[in-house]
Amino acid sequence: MPVLPGAEPYRHEGGEVGVLLCHGFTGSPQSLRPWAEYLAGHGLTVSLPLLPGHGTRWEDMQLTGWQDWYAEVDRELRALTAQCAQVFVCGLSMGGALALRLAARHGDAISGVVVVNPANKVHGLSAYALPVARHLVRTTRGIASDIAKPGSVETGYDRVPLHAAHSLRNFFRRVDGELPQVTQPLLLLHSAQDHVVPPADSARILSRVSSTDVKEILLEQSYHVATLDHDADRIFDESIAFIGRLAPRVGKEGTTAGG
Repeated sequence: MPVLPGAEPYRHEGGEVGVLLCHGFTGSPQSLRPWAEYLAGHGLTVSLPLLPGHGTRWEDMQLTGWQDWYAEVDRELRALTAQCAQVFVCGLSMGGALALRLAARHGDAISGVVVVNPANKVHGLSAYALPVARHLVRTTRGIASDIAKPGSVETGYDRVPLHAAHSLRNFFRRVDGELPQVTQPLLLLHSAQDHVVPPADSARILSRVSSTDVKEILLEQSYHVATLDHDADRIFDESIAFIGRLAPRVGKEGTTAGG
């Protein structure tokens, strides 16, 4: 199947510091493309992969699970670590959970983690019905484009495949158990109003990780897809400041590349 316009993966060859960006469930690289291009513009090597089953049609996602999504970002991380002196992982929503699992499993190979509205749990009574419901109903309504900014639209599916949602629920449980293994510096940004992932998920993550260098930022003007919303510039600026503090040569390169 052809990839939806704008949903293509993105790669930029930059300097010795690399960043892996992970998009969300039923979304695509389009939701993180401006962030990726901003980081690339500051001299970083950037990888923003398209997760299996995403960016085409929801029927393709029905055939995939968390193992496929995680394997893709794990491969990209290994490629970056082979190429770069330092690597950071970032993610939105489920992409935040993917980034946190990479941090838990790869340890010192990752210099820091940035997550935006990270997801930790499938909420509501429907979560408990998933093991059975997925055999009776194929999809439920979509979650894409929860954005406050007028005219800003996320490229994602208008339906959620329930087999994939069931796999996502299992993935969140697994990641929750691994959060104490996350020790890297952590920047967590979450929206005051989010119609997809509640603030409880960010609070749970912050309470479970073992990181001692932690910064939490509240995004007052954005909904779930904050990377395409009113607070996008703040996310970009805070992330490059965070990376630059932990990889000082990026700060120098960024000042030059950024004008």
